[in-house]
Amino acid sequence: MKRWFRSWIGLSVLSAWFASACSALPAQDAPEVPRIDSLVILEQQPAESDLNVIWFDDFDSAERQSRYAEKSGDLVDQPRFGGRGRSLRMNYPKGSRGIGGRKVFFGDSPTHRPHVVRAGETFNDVYWRIYVKHPHDWEGGGPAKLSRATSLVPPGWRQAMIAHVWSSGEALTLDPASGVRERRVVTTKYNDFDNLRWLGNKPASRFKLHGSDGAGWWVCVEARARLNTPGKKDGLNQLWIDGRLEAERRDLDWRGDFDERGINAVFLEAYWNQGSPVDQARWFDNFIVSTKPIGPVVCSRNPVLIKTPYRGPGKQRAWQVELAVDSLGEDVVWKSKPVESSDRLTIDAATGAFTDASESKGQLDAGRVYHCRVRQQSDAGLWSAWSPWHQSFVTQ
Repeated sequence: MKRWFRSWIGLSVLSAWFASACSALPAQDAPEVPRIDSLVILEQQPAESDLNVIWFDDFDSAERQSRYAEKSGDLVDQPRFGGRGRSLRMNYPKGSRGIGGRKVFFGDSPTHRPHVVRAGETFNDVYWRIYVKHPHDWEGGGPAKLSRATSLVPPGWRQAMIAHVWSSGEALTLDPASGVRERRVVTTKYNDFDNLRWLGNKPASRFKLHGSDGAGWWVCVEARARLNTPGKKDGLNQLWIDGRLEAERRDLDWRGDFDERGINAVFLEAYWNQGSPVDQARWFDNFIVSTKPIGPVVCSRNPVLIKTPYRGPGKQRAWQVELAVDSLGEDVVWKSKPVESSDRLTIDAATGAFTDASESKGQLDAGRVYHCRVRQQSDAGLWSAWSPWHQSFVTQ
């Protein structure tokens, strides 16, 4: 009995020592959580021929660039959404306030008449969408300006209203403003801050576009401005990021009783009030202005997904994707096999398993919105956590 007890004590001490020694070894780090950077989209996007669309630009056509009355910034072929075509680079040399932008004038715009799109029409409810990409190592939070819709009124560049999409730290916010008192436009020039009436810029988005949420992949940003009925406070300003409503201002009095002009310009902007802390750039692609909700890009029913580059210890061994038809992932419809040889993946029956009625068809349903999540594995066998559900797309 004593011999057994001494043996048990010895084993216990040995086990404790072994556990202590193991805990002292450095733990291997899992890879960084990846994202789906972008997708290969239909070459001919439905928006190009949609009568609701006021303006479409994928930055691939020189003819479209000539139709901007004002533009700056270079078109580049890296990075580019879906791995083809070009994007608009918004450049930020250290200390600068940014180089790049596009101004599209439409409807009843009183300025740049030779360049006005759909001249003579009046638009009181406008949506605009862009895809934005920041590098993985982006620094400094958000440049103040991203985009705006506005109502220009003669003479000059007086503004009846402005729907700003501006930065709030690493987040985005809406900052609507009115240049009207009762029936009279009181602004005397562009950005007449002394005479603008600000309608509220809080809360900001939960999604940190200029931080870890949006770093390193193409993010869909869509905004809406609906003018109030003259004499009523029923105007609306909304912001969606990656398909989710992130900010909203309701019951707005954009224009009082003024009804002589609608929304007639949308600008893409680079301006950074404080200047960039380092040399860096961000990129815009797939710019649309419409009278109806726009949503994400349109892909084939066997779309190709492109993953962000591997980041983590060692090298990448594999990665996996799941697709769902809801943004919370409660209805998963496809799961991939481990992908080992490429950062591109075609969604079909050969590369994964359909888990819904699409199984017999070998492709996704037509005309439906899907959401992605992804994880990756190091060569040591460690998996990252799954990404959030993101990078939604619509099937043809």
